[in-house]
Order: sequence, then structure tokens, then C-alpha cells
Amino acid sequence: MSNRAVLEVIALDAEDAVAAQAGGADRLELVTDMAADGLTPSLETFTAIRDAVGIPLRVMLRVADGFAAGDVDVLVEKARAMRAAGAEEFVLGFLDQDGHVDLVAVERIVAELNGCSWTFHRAIDRASDRDALRKHLADLPGLDTYLTAGSPSGVDAGMDVLLAEAGRSDLPGYEPQIMVGGGLRLDHLARLREAGIEAFHIGGAARPGGWDGPVDAAAVRQWREALDA
Repeated sequence: MSNRAVLEVIALDAEDAVAAQAGGADRLELVTDMAADGLTPSLETFTAIRDAVGIPLRVMLRVADGFAAGDVDVLVEKARAMRAAGAEEFVLGFLDQDGHVDLVAVERIVAELNGCSWTFHRAIDRASDRDALRKHLADLPGLDTYLTAGSPSGVDAGMDVLLAEAGRSDLPGYEPQIMVGGGLRLDHLARLREAGIEAFHIGGAARPGGWDGPVDAAAVRQWREALDA
């Protein structure tokens, strides 16, 4: 069995997607509006990317900055429209005002996904109790990944949490894959891989010119080669 690590790259448009795939990305997270940390892209953007590349696409379901769900009816409708357009994988995650998982919102959206694979994103890093969040979500269909830095402040601050959680994969709520992202650097990879973590997520690291510039295939390839070394 291959131990190739998963490399997921944020794509804002088809140009990003093509470059990320050329650089060796295994999967794309599709978003718009990085000023708000990534919202649901348009259907037109999704279909353009779908038609441009041949790797899996995870579509963000999020309509406002922050980790509150906002209008759940709008989120459900966006999920329904993306499913109708052929989307098969998603990213979502919402907290209530006390930092607990918003199960009402998450369960309504997951019901609309009808078994599709999905990632609970970095809302986990803002949760009041990470362990409780995982246990509350443990039985939801399709949840196969947690995107996390281990801390709201990024991987540097969250490293010990990531390493500890990687060692709990046989416990209830810890079965989904840990995908590390958020302030991730190449020099973090050795410790994370040694702990058994096999999925990594980059955004700005794939864009030497910043968020105003496109994904650079060479930058993605540097990560691919580091993960394959």
C-alpha cells in the first residue's frame, strides 16, 4: 500500500486548479473571498474547475466570515445546487456562541450531502473542547477529515496537540484523517510525518505573490517533493 501523503491546495479559479494539479496536488479545496478566510465559490467557478482538472474537489460551504453558520437555509440550498452540478466532496464546520459544535446546522447540511465525503475545517481550532466536538460528530455520515493546525494561532502553537491527536486514531471521534493546515511550513513536515500524519493543506504557501497572485506550480511541486522524500 502506498504511503504517499495527501497534498490539498486551495484554488480560487480554474487557473489555480490547473497549476496545483501540475505541481502534484492530490486534491483541491474550492473557495472564494480569502479576505473572509474562504466562502462558497460560485457554481460557475465550480464547473470551470471541474472541467479543467481531474483530481478530487472539496467545495467550501460557508457564507460568512467567522465560525457561526449564519443562514442555514442558504447553506442547504448552496449544498443542493453544488450536488446538482456534480460536486461530491465538501468542507464545512460551525460553532455556536459558546464554542461548541453547532450540531443543528451541521446535521442539516450533512443530510443534504447524502453520504458525500466532507472535511470539518479549522472551526475545530476555535472549539471550547476539541475532544467533545469530535465525539459529537463521530456518527455523522461522510466525515473523513479534520483540517486543523492544532491551535487558532497555527501549527507552531498547535504542534503538541496535533502530535497527541495523531496518537488517538483508534479512539471514538479520532478515526477521520488529520489534515494539517494553517501556518504550515516545510520544516514542520518531518515531525508530523513521523507521528503518522499523512495529509497536508496549503494556501498562501502555494502563492509566492500572495493571495492577489495565482497558484504557482513550482511552489506546489516543492511541497510534493518534500512530502515524497
